[in-house]
Formats: sequence, C-alpha cells, structure tokens
Amino acid sequence: MSKLCRVSLILFLLSFSLFFSQKNFSQYVNPFIGTGGHGHTFPGATVPFGMVQLSPDTRIDGSWDGCSGYHYSDSVIYGFSHTHLNGTGCTDYGDIMLMPTMGKPSLIDKDYSSTFSHNNEKSSAGYYEVLLDKFNIKTRLTATTRVGYHEYTFNNSGQANIILDLNHRDRLLEGEVKIIDNKTIEVFRRSKAWADNQHIFARIEFSKPLEISKYEGKKSGNTISGKELKIAFSRNVTKGEKIGIKVSLSLTGYEGTEKNM
Repeated sequence: MSKLCRVSLILFLLSFSLFFSQKNFSQYVNPFIGTGGHGHTFPGATVPFGMVQLSPDTRIDGSWDGCSGYHYSDSVIYGFSHTHLNGTGCTDYGDIMLMPTMGKPSLIDKDYSSTFSHNNEKSSAGYYEVLLDKFNIKTRLTATTRVGYHEYTFNNSGQANIILDLNHRDRLLEGEVKIIDNKTIEVFRRSKAWADNQHIFARIEFSKPLEISKYEGKKSGNTISGKELKIAFSRNVTKGEKIGIKVSLSLTGYEGTEKNM
C-alpha cells in the first residue's frame, strides 16, 4: 500500500470514529416498543446492564401479558417499582413499589392507584414521565446502575402521601422496614412468584422530612415487619412543591444499599 493510501485510510478511520463518537444514538430509542400485544416490555428508566429498572406498573394480577408490569392498553397506574423483567413469558419482580397520592392516605391499591393518559406520558432512554390524573401529580423517573430517582410535583396543595406497598404484585414471604430518621428508611423484601425465594434490600432517602400517617404490619420500636406490610409517609405541601426520592438496591444487605447510594 502506498504512503498516500495509508494516510487516506487513517484519515477515513479517524473521521469515521469521530462521527460515531459524536452521534447520540439514544435519541433513536423508543422504550414503548413491545409494551403492547405480547411484547412483555416495560417503558421505564434503566441503563444498560443496570440493576434498577424503575417503571410504572399497570398490571398487578399476574396475567401473561402483564409480565413486565406494564401494558400499553391499560389506563391505570398502581405505582412505580424498581425491578422488572423485559421480554419474558413469566411474571415476577415489581420490587419496592412507591406511589404518590394526595389527601387522606389509603393502603388499598384501588384507592391509591390513578388513571393516566398516554398524551401525558413520555419515555426515552433512561427517563420516564407521566401525569397521575387522579391526584394531579407529575412524576419523573430516572436511574443509574443501582439507584432509582423519583421526582414528584404536587400540582395541588394539601396532604401529600408516598405509599410503600411491599405486598405489590408477587407474594410477600417476609418484609421489614427500618425507620432511620424522617428522611431515610431501609427495606427488606423476600417474595415468591416465578422465583421461589427472592431477596432484595433497599435504602430510600426522601428529599424532605415525612411522617408515617398509616401502616399495616407489626411495629416494634423503629421497625415495621410482617407478611402484610404497607406504609404511608405524609407531609403538607404547597401547590407546585416537589419531593425527590432516591432508592438504592442491593442483593446482599443494608450495608450494600448504603454503599450503592
């Protein structure tokens, strides 16, 4: 190969590499692909090979088309959980579910769920957004490898609630919530669905102080536990006020969740 050809080839490879290094391929990602029919995919926030898949759940009945927790034909969101299966034919996951509400808190899923419209729903690589019609709450979600981040904008003033439901979707075998302070809790969930004995730990940090307004479970000191375990965390908010929530996951223990946060 002549010197001129070698120089031309090097210049071509450099320009080719530069072109693709500057190209934003994430703009072509459509997370809604596969969320209808029998696709079994979810539209929520995740990163490649991430431990967290933060996504809305519109199916809690274990139906085959609801394997991922979401189906495009649905119009009700029950909450936002941090683990989801993608493209499978089995129902599982939906761990550590949070749901924002307004008014008097209820721990019944039919009460704390909300209708939504696809017109007020957006999703792109690593990001999800939706308006909860029932409570007029704008929800924005994103994720890192081991942490999910929620931002709730309360468009009405009054009592805001964050519902934590450990009985969401699959069967709860053992649950525990440790209250560290009014902005931090630790969560353990052992459950059964397609997987017989699944363990997961979480650390949840609220951006603002919240107080427990209602719960199901056995309370002992700063710990609430049991096979029926649901908690409502509440505070009064003004119109337009935001509450952010960080949730880190670990499969090894609470120490792992703190390191991952």
